[in-house]
Amino acid sequence: MKLNQLADRPGARKDGKRRGRGIASGLGKTSGRGHKGQKSRRGVAIKGFEGGQMPLHRRLPKRGFTNLFRKNFVVVNLGRLQAAIDDGKLDAKKPIDAAALVGAGLVTNPRDGVRLLAKGDLKAKVSISVAGASKTAVAAVEKAGGTVTVASTSSGSGEAQSGDAK
Repeated sequence: MKLNQLADRPGARKDGKRRGRGIASGLGKTSGRGHKGQKSRRGVAIKGFEGGQMPLHRRLPKRGFTNLFRKNFVVVNLGRLQAAIDDGKLDAKKPIDAAALVGAGLVTNPRDGVRLLAKGDLKAKVSISVAGASKTAVAAVEKAGGTVTVASTSSGSGEAQSGDAK
């Protein structure tokens, strides 16, 4: 086998359609675009245009808004926390914070902080520091003999998050 003998298998490459090359080609004259009108021209972008009628996206009512300053917390449930402790990824004797959760693989990007929620059971006595926690999560951690410290994040106005404890 030599380099000058290499070739694609037959049918592997297909030539593009040559439009506008005479009537005999089947794609001559109008090049498969029909006749006249805006869509037969080049560079047409009329998505959402309904022939002058008010488009659907303008007829429907608009509601709500997107808050640009909303905090984007990462959720960690108690069940996943207990599973990480059982697997040896987290040490229950050491304090647990966002960095420890990243190291254990429970969180990849902490964004504005970690919020602790009460889904699942926690048996281990842990000391955890998070940006937010639900009341039931705090109660479950304290029931297991641990403590939850809800730290205010430095980014933002320092307002308390709704549902935070302590």
